[in-house]
Amino acid sequence: MKIGFIGLGIMGKPMAKNLINAGYELTVFDMVQANLDEVVAHGAARGSSSKDVAEKSDLIITMLPNSPHVKEVVQGKDGVLEGVKEGTIFVDMSSINPLVSQEVAAALAVKNVEMLDAPVSGGEPKAIDGTLAIMVGGKEEVFRKVEGILSIMGGSVTLVGEIGSGNVTKLANQIMVAGNIASMAEALALATKAGVNPEKVYQAIRGGLAGSTVLDAKAPMVLEGNFKPGFRIELHIKDLNNALDTAKELNIPTPITDQTMKIMQDLKQDGKEKDDHGGMAQYYEKYGRVQIRK
Repeated sequence: MKIGFIGLGIMGKPMAKNLINAGYELTVFDMVQANLDEVVAHGAARGSSSKDVAEKSDLIITMLPNSPHVKEVVQGKDGVLEGVKEGTIFVDMSSINPLVSQEVAAALAVKNVEMLDAPVSGGEPKAIDGTLAIMVGGKEEVFRKVEGILSIMGGSVTLVGEIGSGNVTKLANQIMVAGNIASMAEALALATKAGVNPEKVYQAIRGGLAGSTVLDAKAPMVLEGNFKPGFRIELHIKDLNNALDTAKELNIPTPITDQTMKIMQDLKQDGKEKDDHGGMAQYYEKYGRVQIRK
């Protein structure tokens, strides 16, 4: 199966490389020339546009920042719709608004192209080692055709429902991750301010009920003062905006997410939007006048 991959950023680049390493023939495209050059050097064929990638592919994967980017890549000038062949499968692995996933799927269906929405969780480290959690929405028969390929990029690949369900699941994931990071930072700030070593607090609680994947991934970074992005605050803001918009449509209260968004927006105003989302700890350092370090 010939695969097209569009979107070679922090996440897309290692995901595409893992497919190449597994022996798949890829045609790739990205607006950032350096990213495109790197993946071509790794063994991919260079695409000149999204349309060009679509013309050369049986399966098209996109990994893009947000809803408008996916719509432009698919429906814009020199987009996927202009080059895609009947029977092609389109898998959008971006984290976008579920309603946009449904809109794009409807546009592709006109050309007899099936779509899955398959956003991921795990950040850059899990993209690199191919252990992402992949949440998929779409028809089961389409999912089964590409499940093995998705498994090259993910440690878990789960079909959760119809088209759009993948992104609903991702929104739920992002709500939980943001809340976990904020509460972790709040707890470590409290401990530090009280004169207790935050490293020892982390080691003491990680094996108990408060232990989590989020805690083990982000607490060591906070304790080192390392906010090099695996997943940027600005991207988490984008996801929470989508979550809040969806919650508003469904009339679901979101007090925890509302407050977490305020923390992230405060950090954005301080110019920290490109920090890792573990950098939410800096909000507590700023207002608590405390430094959370080993």
